[in-house]
Amino acid sequence: MLMKVIKTETDYQAALAGLGRLIDLDPDVGEEDADTLELLALLIEDYEAKQFPIGLPDPIDAVRFCMEQRGLTQKDLVPFIGSRGKVSEVLSRKRPLTLSMIRALHKGLDVPAEILVGEPGASLAEDADIDWQRFPLKDMIERGWIEASMPDAKDRAEELITAFLEPVGGLRHSPVLYRKSYPIRAARKMNPYALEAWRARVLKRALDEHTSDHKPSLIDLEFMRDVARLSRAEKGPLLARDFLNGYGIILIVEPHLPKTYLDGAAFLTLSGNPVIAMTLRYDRIDNFWFVLMHELAHVSKHLSKESPLFFDDLDPVAEVEPIEREADDLATEALIPNDKWRASNAFQFHSAYAAEELAEALRIHPAIVAGKIRHETKNYRKLNRMVGHGQVRRLFEI
Repeated sequence: MLMKVIKTETDYQAALAGLGRLIDLDPDVGEEDADTLELLALLIEDYEAKQFPIGLPDPIDAVRFCMEQRGLTQKDLVPFIGSRGKVSEVLSRKRPLTLSMIRALHKGLDVPAEILVGEPGASLAEDADIDWQRFPLKDMIERGWIEASMPDAKDRAEELITAFLEPVGGLRHSPVLYRKSYPIRAARKMNPYALEAWRARVLKRALDEHTSDHKPSLIDLEFMRDVARLSRAEKGPLLARDFLNGYGIILIVEPHLPKTYLDGAAFLTLSGNPVIAMTLRYDRIDNFWFVLMHELAHVSKHLSKESPLFFDDLDPVAEVEPIEREADDLATEALIPNDKWRASNAFQFHSAYAAEELAEALRIHPAIVAGKIRHETKNYRKLNRMVGHGQVRRLFEI
């Protein structure tokens, strides 16, 4: 009998007929027909498993069966589900199983994870150290990032956050949840859970951006200066966004979450495109362009698969890491070359006229020069009207 993989209903019926004939022959173990019968049975079993899969039991039915087999009452489920009220609601299907309940029932009652999750082959990640309620649930709800009421969100925090992260790689790509090291430049302590929620939100928005392939070799000092010259236009920040997009760099503006104090960040999407994310925490023209250049410096010099993430609070600090100092220096040089700065009247006189003069020579916005003067003199009241307060955020409609 010619043996072959069963692919069609015709093959299947022929195999069944052949199996029937071999069974009628009742061959002895070791005979050729006995081996053929065993192999044919395996081929039929494989085809039936693919064509007529047996569905998983209902999770609640499985829990009830476990209770019956072990003589458990609803009270015995309280340690796994929460309160008696929650147990009653879950068993009556008025409340869905959350991931924390699923994990507890899996560990405590040994109910298979794939049954509780409802997906063949499903398993549960080990993330017992994660405090899901430390995520900024209230802010995430108010911003429309997750859909839930606050009391419900607290009960379902793990489930909601897991679903929120899934489109951008889920738990396995979360630097906060898996305690991967990642650089943070900060003048004060940040809330890592809020930081992770913001990062995921930016990456989810980046998924909707259609961009060119990224060519890292093109991003150098001259490229950055070309971007800086776009500042002269009234809608310069938007022009910069479109320009960068043409080189495979996605620019996203997303306001920071409480206790993050972020100005900007640079990281990679799952597909490898760089993302520059800005918060506009300080809504000024000079600030926008320095933060953009700083993050672009990270893209040019530091961002890679080995170092895929940088968070930056650019408020002054006593010391910064060498990699951050390099990004500062490159950003400064891209905006106002040091030799041009020291040879200018703006360097000597710090006046509005001198700032305008240097900006015209460099073909950049005067706010950038005014910001440089304020930074160098540490006098942040000086040239206050020149730095473009309230002139950026409105462009991005946030």
